[in-house]
Amino acid sequence: MSEKLNSARSRAALRSSARVCGELLVVLVMVAVVVWVLGRMWSVIWPLIVALLLTTLTWPLARFLRRHGWAPALAAFTVTMLFLLSVVGVVAMIAVPVASQSGELITGVVEGIHQLREWAAGPPLNIGDDEITEGVDAAVSRVQDSVDTVLTTLFTGLSTVVNGVVTAVLSVFLMFFFLKDGPKFLPWLARQLPGRLATDVPTLAARGWDTLGAFVRSQALVGLLDAVLIGIGLWVLEVPLVLPLVVLTFVSAFVPIVGALFAGLVAVLIALVSNGPADALIVLGIIVVVQQLEGNVFQPMIQSRGLGLHAGMVLLAVTLGGSLAGIVGSLIAVPLAALLAVAWNYLREQLGDPPQELDSQEPGTATATATTTATTTATADLA
Repeated sequence: MSEKLNSARSRAALRSSARVCGELLVVLVMVAVVVWVLGRMWSVIWPLIVALLLTTLTWPLARFLRRHGWAPALAAFTVTMLFLLSVVGVVAMIAVPVASQSGELITGVVEGIHQLREWAAGPPLNIGDDEITEGVDAAVSRVQDSVDTVLTTLFTGLSTVVNGVVTAVLSVFLMFFFLKDGPKFLPWLARQLPGRLATDVPTLAARGWDTLGAFVRSQALVGLLDAVLIGIGLWVLEVPLVLPLVVLTFVSAFVPIVGALFAGLVAVLIALVSNGPADALIVLGIIVVVQQLEGNVFQPMIQSRGLGLHAGMVLLAVTLGGSLAGIVGSLIAVPLAALLAVAWNYLREQLGDPPQELDSQEPGTATATATTTATTTATADLA
């Protein structure tokens, strides 16, 4: 026999569902407002994010110097200068060998173009010089017809470069101030907030800082694995400029998607002009395999352990961030997901039931434990 629905319970369930949906709607509206405000402030938020990531990378050295008696300003200035020198050194390690072998590379490029032209002229394509000339003329005329679009694209690119330079300079200055005054921030923040917020917000900030440090370390380890594996393949194939390519691969690992594509393209081109098409195809295969291992194995496994996220969550976060905000979204997706996980875990701790260990103790034991705890806290405060 089928049971009849209880009308009172049905109405109560419907009212509860409506109330929950209304509360969720309010929360979603507030989240949308926050996202909109952050979007309007992006020119300031983005340098702040970059500066925080750079600070997590350089803070261990600054902390070491401060613990050995260096003044905060001197330690921060020294670390900032060392960071800038290391960036210049990386650029030099890439640029100097390339410049020294630029003649050979240019010759190789010309020979490679000549080989491609001869290959296209033969079967099965059978593309003659006249057809190539017609194609070049058609491309030139198309470019001439779209001069406005080309100029717009050029100005957009120049604007992007200028914004990137401004962001980099501002991030370095912010990094210096974070290294100098970072330890003072949480106590200052606790003094500014009322009531329970004086405890909750600094605690979340401290845990978030640890999470960002874990992200930078895990990303560096992923980049190191990429550089080593690709470098071994280039060394076995005797591709020139192995060291600059290894350095470029490691550095580009901090820029998701585009960084890997750029480093891989450079390696394939150098292999093509120096060793020929066969080795270039082998290098391309090595890079594809390593990048697949990075995106589907190395990065999810390493970052899931360091950030406390499941490997599937890391993979989904990178995919979602890239689809929503491109390169920037891919870069900040994983640390943002980890920070949300930190906030959620802290919220669960605060909303969960308190431990019931004291209930099973004797009254005298509970009182003694509380007294001991209070004494320990007071001693710590005095120290």
